Amino acid sequence: MKQAILFTIIFSSSGLIAQDNCNSFLWEGDTAKYESCMYVQQSPRSFQLTRKFHEIRDKAIKIAPHYSYPYWSKAIAYLKTGDFLTWKKLIDKAVELDEIKHLGERGWCRGQFFRDYEGAIRDIERLESLFQGHDIGYSQNGDYHLMVAKALCYKMLGVKDSALLIIEKHLQETDTAMPYDYIHLGVLYLDIGAFDKALEAFNKQSEYNELADNQYYISRVHEALGNDAQRESCLRYAVELYKQRRFMNDVYTHPVDKVYLGQIENEIMGLR
Repeated sequence: MKQAILFTIIFSSSGLIAQDNCNSFLWEGDTAKYESCMYVQQSPRSFQLTRKFHEIRDKAIKIAPHYSYPYWSKAIAYLKTGDFLTWKKLIDKAVELDEIKHLGERGWCRGQFFRDYEGAIRDIERLESLFQGHDIGYSQNGDYHLMVAKALCYKMLGVKDSALLIIEKHLQETDTAMPYDYIHLGVLYLDIGAFDKALEAFNKQSEYNELADNQYYISRVHEALGNDAQRESCLRYAVELYKQRRFMNDVYTHPVDKVYLGQIENEIMGLR
């Protein structure tokens, strides 16, 4: 029975967090969590930024102060409004009550929104220790596995050898790359002058998900190798892709290694 519980926890934690199965709390013998969960689910749906939304979660917290979901749910709303201090208090409480469910999200947000790379690494590595070899899951926006997110935090701290090893190992062990994995891998190779490996990674990105950013970095490889014609061709292709809106994107923040249209156009101007 414990194995079944562990599987349920791992499965629910490997994707975006959804509302709980309230009946599971009855099975555990926690009637307060059950009542709190049912109160939220049976209440009329309301927009996250409304007073009613928060009143429902506040009532759920009064019913079961040890239930993490309403704290987490409120935290997301405050994150979206930019009230990061309140978000931090609420997400910390959610993590305190249920590390497995919420550590990954707190770690991701620390790195993505606040550039707290050391804190993000601590959270993700703590989650790894709790999962004991099982898949720790994905970022809240679904674009990154948390292992790649951790690698990018190491990169942004200047520890590029660790970042490279983590991404290499992760991609060797998984059958599915996420939208930007090979761009990040290629840029790390480019940074250390491993141009053949960089080009190999960028070509894999082209096969999987071609983007303007990718063609820009391919042009950087050709620039380093003295291939001027190939460099220009890649830059012009990058402009075409950008105008088709095929570029790295996040609705809330700027992804690591993102390239902007102005950068590409400036490179082309410099060729004349």
